[in-house]
Amino acid sequence: MSQVLHTPPHTTAPAEDGLAAVAARHGLSVSGARPSLPEYVRQLWARRHFIRAFATAKLTSQYSEAKLGQIWQVATPLLNAAVYYFIFGILMGTSRGVADYIPFLVTGVFIWTFTQNSIMAGTRAISGNLGLVRALHFPRAALPVSFALQQLQQLLFSMVALLAILLCFGMTPTMSWALAVPVLLLQFVFNAGVSMIMARMGAKTPDIAQLMPFLLRTWMYASGVMFSIDRMLKQHPGMPHIVKVLLQSNPAAVYIDLMRFALIDSFKAHQLPHHVWAFALGWALLAGVGGFIYFWKAEETYGRG
Repeated sequence: MSQVLHTPPHTTAPAEDGLAAVAARHGLSVSGARPSLPEYVRQLWARRHFIRAFATAKLTSQYSEAKLGQIWQVATPLLNAAVYYFIFGILMGTSRGVADYIPFLVTGVFIWTFTQNSIMAGTRAISGNLGLVRALHFPRAALPVSFALQQLQQLLFSMVALLAILLCFGMTPTMSWALAVPVLLLQFVFNAGVSMIMARMGAKTPDIAQLMPFLLRTWMYASGVMFSIDRMLKQHPGMPHIVKVLLQSNPAAVYIDLMRFALIDSFKAHQLPHHVWAFALGWALLAGVGGFIYFWKAEETYGRG
């Protein structure tokens, strides 16, 4: 009778479990893994000096090859305002019935440019800096935030020209000018939040950057940059209520009108939509917090593929 030898089944613990235990014992973590939201905030705050330095370096190098250099930071929005004044103010007559139209227009152009350029730069923040993203370990939100900060710095340069224009048209500094500070802070938070949203979308689909100029141009025409939304609504009382609400709650229009109210004497409180400060704060929190969380959720995917 032959004897059959039975060997016990081959049992091995999964290699992954053993490696995970070793890594945990020595305090190691998965490379590129997304940190928790509080930890991500802490890491981003720790890179605040990098964010500021990166924004300043990008701003300095932006016009480094142009002979006029940093003068273009002010000249570009002024030239845009001049073109809009000729087309809309003179040819189309949108200046009729709007007091201090040139300060009104220039303020709108400068504030809108801040939002437009922040979003455009944010859209390319990841896809346009893949070498940096793949070479160094840092919270990727630092890139869209630094681009928004760069545009804020550029706006502050432009504000010098804006204040000079206001003085030339007889505006004198008043206490209301101090309102420009909270307006800019809220707009910066809003811009940074939208930039982070677009940065994540642009990282996955770079072609979005080609579509954004058309979307932003449409948004600009609905934001009262060249015309008074309040005056237009009074001229068209039969306009559907939903259209009125959308125009008045438009975040770009909210920040533009608040800045006009702060700086231009003839722009009165009754020209602002109801609860305008609540809108300004709400848009900043919604875009800033929501955009940050939306961007953080895809942290481990940036620079891959």
